[in-house]
This record gives sequence, structure tokens and C-alpha cells, in this order.
Amino acid sequence: MTRSQADLLVLFAALIWGVAFYFQKIAMDHVGPLTFLGLRAAIASAALAPWAWQEQGRPAADARPIWHYAVLAGLVFFTGGALQQTGLVTATVTNTSFLTALYVILTPFLLWMLKHEKPGLRVWIAAVMAFVGIWYLGGGSLAAFSKGDVLIAVSSLFWSLYMVVTGASAKAGRPRLYTCLHFAVIAALALPLAFAFEDVSWAAIKAGAVPILYVGLISTAFTFTIMATAVRHIPASRASVLLSTEVVFGAAAGYVMLGERLPLVGWLGAGLVLAAIILVQMDRK
Repeated sequence: MTRSQADLLVLFAALIWGVAFYFQKIAMDHVGPLTFLGLRAAIASAALAPWAWQEQGRPAADARPIWHYAVLAGLVFFTGGALQQTGLVTATVTNTSFLTALYVILTPFLLWMLKHEKPGLRVWIAAVMAFVGIWYLGGGSLAAFSKGDVLIAVSSLFWSLYMVVTGASAKAGRPRLYTCLHFAVIAALALPLAFAFEDVSWAAIKAGAVPILYVGLISTAFTFTIMATAVRHIPASRASVLLSTEVVFGAAAGYVMLGERLPLVGWLGAGLVLAAIILVQMDRK
């Protein structure tokens, strides 16, 4: 595979992830947040199982078992996913795209707290840009954000923690097994809670089958597979910058598919958030 082909694969993955926000939004018309999260995770785990089984016998470089990382990642992803899906009931796809992407700026600061890896100057500048961008995204007032916007902003902290756990899991090897297991943990947490607190029915699941299958199969299992292939042929820093276009594709999906519109000040804020994300990605070695 050439570098250009790998670049296109990463951009394709960013497109799939960006459009996934639209499908996550419309799924809330049919099923509850926990139902969607549990089904998404169960489908992804089942789809990845054959590839995970191939890695099962490989020795790990880390003495800690892979399931330790998978359980922790599953707990963190479940929390972030539940907050995000609940927020999507009232938040727009456009705001969801940019607020979710704040995890890119938060992750270096989380690593600073947990591993004492001090962020560089670019990260500090990006953090200020992101704060101003969020202010503008809300029309110049944080009070203008809905309850859903706030939940999604909080979820970005859990996505940051998820990235830290996933980075640590690399020491144990077997990424497909790790991914399969942690999605199984998410399903095991979400589905019982969905039956306990939400009105789960086969008719509702059938009505929401398209967004559930898109997110479970295409934006999770399929995209993970093509990303694992692409990153072998381009530097991680380059792939990260290309993946940051996910927020652009998410905003475009909201604009085209749902008719969402931002005022001029909102687009200025969105641009600042995107610029901050790219700045942080460029800071990575």
C-alpha cells in the first residue's frame, strides 16, 4: 500500500466516524441511549470475534492480562458512551462533533495528571483556542448550550481517559482481542441496564436497525479493521491529523442530512476548535 492510499483510507475512516454522529442522533428516535449503546457494542464485539480469536494465543509483552485493560476500557467507554448518547437526544449533530473532539485537547492534560508528561506550548495554546471556540460555538454564551451539549462535553473527558487506557493496553499486544473484549464488557453493562430502565422492544429495535448496524458494524468493527491496516503505512502523527477531519464530516452530516445551521459566530467557534485539534495533533512526536 502506498502512502497516498493509506491517507485515503484514514480519511475514509474519518468520514465514516463523522457520519456516525448522524446515525447516533436518529437512533434516539427509536431506542433509548443504553439500548443503542449495548446493541452497538454487542454487534461490534461479535463482528471482531474471529480476528480476536486469531490473536488469543499470542504471548503478551506485558505481564498484566489483556482482560484487565479491556474491563477498564469497557467501563470508561460505557460511561462516555452513555453520556454522549443521552446528550444526543437534545444536542445537534454539529455541536456533538466538535464537543466530542475536545478529548484530543484534554488527553495531554490527563497524561500530565496521571503520568507527569507535561504538555508542550502548542497544547496550552490549543486549550485556550478550544475554550474560546466553545464560547463562540454557543453563540458567545455558555448558557446557550443545551443540557445535551453539557453531557457531551463531559463525555469528552471519558474519551480522553479511554485513549489513555487504550494507549497503555498496547504494551500487552493483541489489539483486536482487546477491542473485542472491551466491547463485550460494554454490552454486558449496557443491555441489562437498558432492560431495567428503558422500554426495550423488538419493534423499536427493528425500526432503528439501520443506525444500530451502521454504528456497530461500519463505524466500529469495519473502521477498526481498515485503520489497523492504514497505520502500518503512515506515521501515527500524520494519521492523527487526518482523523481530526472527523469533526468536519460530522458537521457536514448535520448540515446536509438534518438541515442544521450555525450562525456566523458559531462557525468561527467551530473553526477555532478544529484548529486547536490540529495544533495538538501536530505536537505529537
